[in-house]
Amino acid sequence: MQTSTINIPRLATSSAFSVESRNGRPDFELAAALQKVSPKQQARAQKTATDFEAMFLNSMFSQMTSGLKGEGPFGDTPGTGVWRSMLTEQYSKNFAKAGGVGVATEVYRTLIMQQAKTIRTA
Repeated sequence: MQTSTINIPRLATSSAFSVESRNGRPDFELAAALQKVSPKQQARAQKTATDFEAMFLNSMFSQMTSGLKGEGPFGDTPGTGVWRSMLTEQYSKNFAKAGGVGVATEVYRTLIMQQAKTIRTA
């Protein structure tokens, strides 16, 4: 059995934003859109998508830790809420930079597709 591979140029600079596949299949639509969008706009879209995912994760982590009382890394002091919010913010930023949960990839794809449509109609 002969198998063939499809060579799609890797246009995105981050491995989290690979255009090689979407749901296990080549994403030709995104690859074509990336040809139309400048590298500067691609970088801005990546940053925006990662920041959005970090914000989403921060909200999720905040809800996860909102019920903690007493025991834990900060105990039950008046400043616990502030320190815990700073900790969850750092967790969410690091989690998003490491690849996150996939929200940034879809947001990035949507931003690039919208920008490519705008360039085509302008």
